[in-house]
Amino acid sequence: MFYQSENLYMRAIEPEDLEILYRWENDMSLWRYGSSLRPYSRFAIREYLSDSLQDILITRQLRLMLIERSSGVPVGTVDLYEYDPVNLRAGVGILLDEPFRGLGYGCEALMMLHDYVVRVLHLHSLFAYISSRNSVSIRLFASCGYSESGLLRCWNRTVSGFDDVYIYQIILNNHVVGTV
Repeated sequence: MFYQSENLYMRAIEPEDLEILYRWENDMSLWRYGSSLRPYSRFAIREYLSDSLQDILITRQLRLMLIERSSGVPVGTVDLYEYDPVNLRAGVGILLDEPFRGLGYGCEALMMLHDYVVRVLHLHSLFAYISSRNSVSIRLFASCGYSESGLLRCWNRTVSGFDDVYIYQIILNNHVVGTV
């Protein structure tokens, strides 16, 4: 455990997370919010777990497990993607397992993540791509200080056509770390 809040802590993913990641990655009801079109094998997730040991500077992504402090149960993940160490920004995604939604864990997890990316990665901003149909995520990110920064029309193909995607962004600190 390296970051904690009142109800949660974040940690690196571990080999023992294979089964829960397998279940989450293969939950077809979540695919409509991303770009998954196929199930993942245990082998593919095992390979992902091995690759996740590499540094964010190499992979440009990072997944952290969210663990409920009182029970020690994994409740979800937060992801950084498109990490850009030059422009000090990254994309953020969050997944909460069904039983843990609506408990305030989403905002708590984002606040922990904000603290980590400012203190450790020295990021200036985070952004999220959110399907226009995902009103729960829109409310979550807005309630945590993110603002709508743009709209990508017909961005994600779904079984019923194309979905628009909003870009939400938060500026984490307003000072310039250095000049390029």
